[in-house]
Order: sequence, then structure tokens, then C-alpha cells
Amino acid sequence: MVSAWVARFAPLVPAGAPVLDLACGAGRHSRLFLERGHPVLAVDRDLSRLGDLAGAPGLECLACDLEDGRLPAFFARRFGAVVVTNYLHRPLFSAIADALAPGGVLIYETFARGNERFGKPSNPDFLLAPGELLRAYMDRLRIIAYEDVVVETPRPAALQRLCAVAPEAA
Repeated sequence: MVSAWVARFAPLVPAGAPVLDLACGAGRHSRLFLERGHPVLAVDRDLSRLGDLAGAPGLECLACDLEDGRLPAFFARRFGAVVVTNYLHRPLFSAIADALAPGGVLIYETFARGNERFGKPSNPDFLLAPGELLRAYMDRLRIIAYEDVVVETPRPAALQRLCAVAPEAA
């Protein structure tokens, strides 16, 4: 099921602009943006969960370990949107912002402290501190929306969510 947060802000992505679906999992957001007419780069350590989506027109799939200490080459590209859900690797925060084209949209949603009471992830290394996602981007991007919330659906979880836009070229 597509994240309601991602669906809410998907219309902000410039028409036809390429989208990076980082840590794409089964590709639920890749599918959403393909259906909206965007070319998509779907990146994950394991692409086997993409199934039949892997051959979709407009989809580029890349198997990549995002946490091996080397910045993957695709971060040199510029995207009209970067979408990150249910994934946190703090060393990538800056590269994610840099990967946005002028006017590009960052849509980010992942687990926050407090999630340990609902199950996994429960390791504090994988849970955002209060306000952490906002602080990571507030000096670089124009914040459209931010939430630090507990949700009940699709399952109970403590989340931080951010939508932000890269500055237009000078």
C-alpha cells in the first residue's frame, strides 16, 4: 500500500521529472511515480521484492548496498524527487539533499523514537530523535510539511515525515 504521506505530496513533483526511490523495497512508490509518468530509479540492496515491476517501462533498477561507506555514483545525478520510506542511514542525509534538482521534492517518512513500543525497528540507531529529520534539512531545503506523529494505520508506529523542496537555481 502506498504511503498516504507520499501520495499527498506526489503532485508537487515536476511533471516528467526523474524520481529516485531510495531503499525501494517492493517498489510501491516506484509504481506510483511510474503511473504518474515519471522515470524512476529504484535502488535497494535486494531487488528481488520488485517482482514483475522490475521490467516496467521507465523503471531503472539498481542493486546497491547503501551502507558500505562509499557514496553510490547515482547520487551525482539530479532528480525531481527523492522518496525515502521506512529507511534511515544518517550518513546519506546530505547526499539525498544534493541529489535534488532545483525545485526537486524530498518526500521522507521513517521511524522515530517511541516506535520501540510498537515493535521493530526498536534499535535507537534506526529511530530518529525528536525533530531530527527536520533539523537535517531545514537549512538546505524549503520545508513544506513536517510531522512527528504516532499513527495507527497501516500499523501502529511512531514516525517522522518531511516534505521539502530544493531551492530553484539562481
